[in-house]
Amino acid sequence: MSTAATTNAVLSARDLTRHYAVSRGLFKPHANVQALNGVSFELQAGKTLAVVGESGCGKSTLARALTLIEEPSSGSLQIAGQEVTGASKSQRKQLRRDVQMVFQSPFASLNPRQKIGDQLGEPLLINTPLSRVERRERVQAMMQQVGLRPEHYQRYPHMFSGGQRQRIALARAMMLNPKVLVADEPTSALDVSIQAQVLNLFMDLQEQFNTGYVFISHNLSVVRHVADDVLVMYLGRPVEMGPSERIYARPLHPYTQALLSATPTIHPDPAKPKIKISGELPNPLDPPSGCAFHQRCPYANERCHGEVPQLRLLDARQVACHHAERINS
Repeated sequence: MSTAATTNAVLSARDLTRHYAVSRGLFKPHANVQALNGVSFELQAGKTLAVVGESGCGKSTLARALTLIEEPSSGSLQIAGQEVTGASKSQRKQLRRDVQMVFQSPFASLNPRQKIGDQLGEPLLINTPLSRVERRERVQAMMQQVGLRPEHYQRYPHMFSGGQRQRIALARAMMLNPKVLVADEPTSALDVSIQAQVLNLFMDLQEQFNTGYVFISHNLSVVRHVADDVLVMYLGRPVEMGPSERIYARPLHPYTQALLSATPTIHPDPAKPKIKISGELPNPLDPPSGCAFHQRCPYANERCHGEVPQLRLLDARQVACHHAERINS
């Protein structure tokens, strides 16, 4: 997965960072939290990039940067070939049409006092010159595509189930036919029986509209089902990135190996021992020197304590580990 921009790339990030100044109390200097630190990737139209990692690894911060909710501290972000940094107000308005988001909680992302038909039509009202009749027709057509009935148009969010609300949220995100859709844990709040239906809907709409997806999740079983490429993050940094089938078949970074080992399966392989990592994610206010994972890694040595590993090409994917060849030989 190259970081160089190509003509078919709908989203391209290069060395993207997002730092926050955090107060540590009276008379103390502010701490600098590096929530996102040097993330680079490229997303093609009709493809899905999954971003995985523990809570606190920077997944949601990345989502807010990609959807222009927050300004990156540094780095380059291009949407459909247009640079976001330095874009004018009118340019950013257009770019926001091209990238939409589906949030984790479908109920919290909907206005409880507004009818569903009005909520779905609002993006068209703000961004298009369509008449009221034309907007209603577009909304009803999209409702049908996501499996909602015409009578749902006049109902309020509390009258729907969790799965139906997520269908509504997805329909609203797709109303403007965006080039990029960022989905932040879109199935984690749903019953297991409903998750597969919503995931299949995501994939059907992607095939129809050729939308690029950034799919953020901690559920690696779900990621395996939907992703073309996987980006594994740890404490704001990418540690492994490449094609989904290669990473699942043979993870190279010790952190990726531990994540996949912890994924529950219906038919576990007794020949594959469980990999356990001790300790918790380091404090982002006081990150460790060298490799951020070295305090929990069973293969860490002095080099890991003092030198930050850079992403390098190995076995058709990028991995940030000093000992990837040795521990996978």
